[in-house]
Amino acid sequence: MPAFSFRVVHLSSLLKISAKLQCRFIYARHFETQVAFSKTHYRKLTNHDSQLLHYLSKHRLQDARNMLDELPHRDQHGRIVHWTSLLSKYSKNGFVDEARALFDMMPERNVVTYNAMLSGYVQNGRLSEAWRFFEVMPERNVVSWTSMLCGLADAGRIDEARRLFVEMPERNVVSWNSMVVGLIRNGNLEEARMIFQQMPDKNVVSWNAMIAGYAECCRMEEAKVLFDEMQERNVVTWTTMIAGYCRVGSVEEGYCLFRIMPERNVVSWTAMIGGFTWNGFYKEALLLFREMRGCFDLKPNEETFVSLAYACTGMRFPRLGMQLHAQLIINSWDCNDYDGRLSRSLLHMYSMFGMMEFAHYICSKNPNKCIVQSYNSLINGYIRIGQLEKAQNLFDVVPVRDKISWTSMINGYLSFGQVSKACHLFYNMPERDAVAWTAMISGHVQNELFAEATHLFSEMRAQGISPLNSTYSTLLGATGALSQLDQGRQFHCMLMKTLYEFDLILENSLISMYAKCGEIEDAYCIFSNMIYRDSISWNSMIMGFSHHGLANETLTIFEDMLRSGNHPNSVTFLGVLSACSHAGLVNRGWELFSAMSDAYAIQPGLEHYICMINLLGRAGKVKEAEELVLRLPLEPDYAIWGSLLGVCGFHETNAETARRAAKCILELDPLNAPAHLVLCNIYAANGRHVEETMLRKEMKLKGVRKAPGCSWIMLKGKAHVFLSGNKLHSQVDDMLSLLYVTVGES
Repeated sequence: MPAFSFRVVHLSSLLKISAKLQCRFIYARHFETQVAFSKTHYRKLTNHDSQLLHYLSKHRLQDARNMLDELPHRDQHGRIVHWTSLLSKYSKNGFVDEARALFDMMPERNVVTYNAMLSGYVQNGRLSEAWRFFEVMPERNVVSWTSMLCGLADAGRIDEARRLFVEMPERNVVSWNSMVVGLIRNGNLEEARMIFQQMPDKNVVSWNAMIAGYAECCRMEEAKVLFDEMQERNVVTWTTMIAGYCRVGSVEEGYCLFRIMPERNVVSWTAMIGGFTWNGFYKEALLLFREMRGCFDLKPNEETFVSLAYACTGMRFPRLGMQLHAQLIINSWDCNDYDGRLSRSLLHMYSMFGMMEFAHYICSKNPNKCIVQSYNSLINGYIRIGQLEKAQNLFDVVPVRDKISWTSMINGYLSFGQVSKACHLFYNMPERDAVAWTAMISGHVQNELFAEATHLFSEMRAQGISPLNSTYSTLLGATGALSQLDQGRQFHCMLMKTLYEFDLILENSLISMYAKCGEIEDAYCIFSNMIYRDSISWNSMIMGFSHHGLANETLTIFEDMLRSGNHPNSVTFLGVLSACSHAGLVNRGWELFSAMSDAYAIQPGLEHYICMINLLGRAGKVKEAEELVLRLPLEPDYAIWGSLLGVCGFHETNAETARRAAKCILELDPLNAPAHLVLCNIYAANGRHVEETMLRKEMKLKGVRKAPGCSWIMLKGKAHVFLSGNKLHSQVDDMLSLLYVTVGES
């Protein structure tokens, strides 16, 4: 599953926790004037309560009445209070019918009793009965109206809640807050703001409700205005702002608030840990949790561990993830996994690590908590470790599959080159979306089936599926690799017709495509018009100029990159060193090569040493190139020796260097044809024909043959490939005649 979707779910749940805290406060305020009732109310059932509940559930009403009559009461008021407390206790535990039976047998009732029964109906979702009960209540107060208002709003019946709010004979701050919260939950944020502004009195719950509404809708500027206006803030206020900032990706602002908030609880810490995790700051999330553990009065909750499991996954720390799981078991924290999110996060973690025995154990231990995302994690886990058969078996037996399940299997087969199986799955998929089509196109490109990928793209559009930006990026990459400029331009035109604004990945793909197809000016035009550039943008342009032999332009872009604040990486230096090599800029090349490790702490790789060998060799400094090879900090492979052999040229003074380089190559790869041929040519150029003849005989005995060069041309959408010396093409004579005429005219 994509990381973004996890982020949205997690931060939404944090905001819901905040909202629940406010709603609990609202419900508690319903009974704030009923002190006698609130003092006796608690949810745990005693043995006596359970026996009475048994009589009520079996309709043994007389036995229930006898039990109640045996209880000593100081006065009639105390009796009503006790019976009302029992009624509320039963309804809170879901025994609404038993609570109603108790209500019916009460000899006397007051408005608190009626409100308790009404609240029981509302909180258990029995709104029809609640409404009928509300209409026949002999006496109603602001608590009665507010309780009914909350029930209607929570059920999404916002129009009825609005009418009830207008009809209320009396409203207090709890009523106003309930209406605001109800409107926000039903997506009416602007109307909620109007009600908020009309409130005669506001408390911290009022402000928190509006801030949470704006945060949930990612409107943090408006949330910040309210936050700054508040005269009194509590921990819920600060936590809601932190979660909201993290939700929109402004982690730094969220962390600044977290550091200055006057009081923190477990929800605050979890909001910040989760904010780091879902924005990719996994290390910071783990370090913050370690800091949290220093607060001895704080106990992590389920949400904390969900974030930590994903952080361990993001950091690729399997041992730390296992330690986290062990701590959950030792402290029995895994028993608090009421909604299954903790189990699913651990299952996802183990699947990402390829530890499928652990993942499968978690799934089998909690089968009712496994949802389609859980099975998708398992399928992807098996694919990740190359066990396609197990992935397919699981795919075949899972109780429910979604588009992600199908696409994961398709991707798996394509990644292992089993294109036919992927196609079979794809065309049997009940519903194919743009992601599935893009996976097929990308998979065909990866398997070098470019024509088939283009056909799939045409089929995708013919079926009315709008391509994704990643679809175009994949195809642009393929056209660049094949130098199919016309096809690339067609894709670019399609983009211009269908998209008003290109994203960064698309712009980078276009730069790379045009550069590889020889249109470096078009590539630079796109680069120049970019609003934002990342390291890929700069590197694509640097490599493009370098491959076209434009050394000055390459170095200019490199300097611009440094001034822009973007840090170069190994690819950047590969481009600039290659440019220096083509232009013979030896001193500048050495400066850049030294700066890699000295100024930017980038360890040169084989490709960078090859660039330096080419630079020195092309400048006639073959001896220096050989010395560089001999003092390499790593063992030279045949690519290094091949590069040295390639720069030896045909000069007599380099013959011995060439012989030593060729000998090293042939020790590593005895059948290396280019090494044999280059050495033969060097012997021939220096008049050493005996050695040349002996080497050619040796090549013949070994069966060493150079792979012929090839070229191709696209004609009417078909690639015509020509091998060196091959005249088997049916129209080769016509093509050669046309070529000779063209050359002659030029």
